[in-house]
Amino acid sequence: MSKPAKPSTFESALAELEEIVAEMEAGQLPLEKSLAAYKRGAELLKFCQGALQDAQQQVKILEEGALKNFGATGQ
Repeated sequence: MSKPAKPSTFESALAELEEIVAEMEAGQLPLEKSLAAYKRGAELLKFCQGALQDAQQQVKILEEGALKNFGATGQ
């Protein structure tokens, strides 16, 4: 697998991860390629989890700002 070390977006990482899962579930990869695919999948999973955590943090910040603005105008 000659894929880039770091995906550019959450969506591209998720698509690549789904592709790896499908290949591994098919059971047609030799052991060495299965190990490489597993390692790449773990890297992609970590990237996706980080991207989701970042998005959750941004939503939290936006919600707090909206609640503060709402409270300020309601008085």
